[in-house]
Amino acid sequence: MSETGAEKATGSGSESMPDWEKRFRAPRVSLPDWAEDAPQRSLFVSNATGTYELYAWDRTTGAQRQATDRPNGTTDGVLSPDGEWIWWFNDKDGDEFGVWLRQPFGGGPDEPAVPGLDASYPAGLALGRDGRTVVVGRSTDEEGSTIHVVRHDGAGGPDATPVEVYRHRESAGVGDLSHDGTLIAVEHTEHGDAMHSALRVIRPDGSTVAELDDTKGGTVELGLEVLGFAPVEGDTRLLVGHQRRGRWEPMVWDVASGEESDLVLGLPGDVSAEWYPDGSALLIAHDFEARGELFRYDLASRELTRIETPTGSVSGATARPDGTVEYMWSSAAEPPVVRSTAGTVVLDPPGMKAPASVPVEDVWVDGPGGRIHALVQRPAGASGPLPTVFEVHGGPTWHDSDSFAAGPAAWVDHGYAVVRVNYRGSTGYGREWTDALKHRVGLIELEDIAAVREWAITSGLADPDRLVLAGGSWGGYLTLLGIGTQPDAWAVGLAAVPVADYVTAYHDEMEALKAMDRTLLGGTPEEVPGRFAASSPLTYVDEVKAPVYISAGVNDPRCPIRQVENYVDRLAARGAAHEVYRYDAGHGSLVVDERIKQVALELDFADRHMPAAG
Repeated sequence: MSETGAEKATGSGSESMPDWEKRFRAPRVSLPDWAEDAPQRSLFVSNATGTYELYAWDRTTGAQRQATDRPNGTTDGVLSPDGEWIWWFNDKDGDEFGVWLRQPFGGGPDEPAVPGLDASYPAGLALGRDGRTVVVGRSTDEEGSTIHVVRHDGAGGPDATPVEVYRHRESAGVGDLSHDGTLIAVEHTEHGDAMHSALRVIRPDGSTVAELDDTKGGTVELGLEVLGFAPVEGDTRLLVGHQRRGRWEPMVWDVASGEESDLVLGLPGDVSAEWYPDGSALLIAHDFEARGELFRYDLASRELTRIETPTGSVSGATARPDGTVEYMWSSAAEPPVVRSTAGTVVLDPPGMKAPASVPVEDVWVDGPGGRIHALVQRPAGASGPLPTVFEVHGGPTWHDSDSFAAGPAAWVDHGYAVVRVNYRGSTGYGREWTDALKHRVGLIELEDIAAVREWAITSGLADPDRLVLAGGSWGGYLTLLGIGTQPDAWAVGLAAVPVADYVTAYHDEMEALKAMDRTLLGGTPEEVPGRFAASSPLTYVDEVKAPVYISAGVNDPRCPIRQVENYVDRLAARGAAHEVYRYDAGHGSLVVDERIKQVALELDFADRHMPAAG
């Protein structure tokens, strides 16, 4: 990363820049990906120029090179196993619909990576170690899900004809390609439940080798996920995530023999894993009650050994060939850093450092579906009751954690308490908590938010007349639904890239999200119109009392702009207090200036419309 890039991101006059803005502008890096057969070559994402882009890093020489440069940024990329090529996904202004391009690791022009495939939404990519086998997953509204294999000639050129090996109307994607390129793991939802995948292993000619499906033969819906083939030549072991004990845990499935090796780790939270490079051990990531930790699991001795990390969240980790582990760590108070178990900082971008924020407090509240976990931040030294922002996470299958977030920190800097609720539907609290989100979509989450809101008021934290409901994506959806169904509870609503008109959103969104909505609501808008109506913010728009601010990307394929306009038109027709900001990108922005602008608009809107303290 160049100093000039860091200086551009930092900007002039940083001495007078407020801390909240510095947190967005400070150069950041992602956990570096590395080439399997050339581990000295890495790929990472950084905002060093003010836009999130891909960077190539030669660890031997220390040289770093910006690999992509697009007005709206680039984050979806991968290295070929030999380290010779950078593959990256080229969409149009954030619409997520595009094709794969590739360029030499050392620099050079981009070229179509798979010329025979038309543009689509991506559904997984696996690159063979032989430099010849490529497996590409695609999703389109017309074709559904397809998987294609490209077998290059000895020259490794991108001109081989793609061969379709899988097709289905329901969601599916590429999980992984075995080390020798003879087996392809596919995640699919042919059974129609987009929340719980089954697995199929096929050969490059499309013939089936093995199947694993936990959705059959029981009354409880269980999902599976591909975690990766063993990184050993000829090894047919596949690391799989399962939910058989009520939470995500790993097991080893030998797809040739059918043998399943359960791993009883004794950890209470959700567990994921990846292989150590020699295949002898697993790197275990354990997520429990909004915090993360790492372990090494030796497959021969079955010994689980803790890898020491600070208290907070580990958002990614990888085991290197020398046995060290690199991981991305942060907490609500401390900015993210890429660390190594060797005791070093792996990547330390030059330029301004992000100011610290305040730590989170854990709160547990009894709710209608069980105990609800909330994370609370308040300005240092402040006592309540305070103006309070309920910052609602997206997903919905996601969760807030004790990790660094510039958005909540900005509200704290401006004197607000911030409450983040891991409502039913959130991950990290077991399968039943996540799967509780069915049919009464949106209304279930708002019941949990209401329970935490009541705690915030009665505990003396929050001023009941100065409550803000805010969020992006699914959080934006819950914001609009909340100010409509709980109109007296909120003083201000701030919704970013929201679902606003559920029926129109369904018809306009990408096919994979249609499948998810059918799973959540039990059918299409034509099949279950009552459920869609009950869960749509548009149904309650005439009840909205709070001034509402909405921001939307005009190229958003997830929460498309037409359904937002339908909601805005209804607000305008009755003269409701509202403001709308439309920007030229998709489901969020990768441009730092744009992110700062949006946060500033939200802060200003809340300041102008917030009632005075009583």
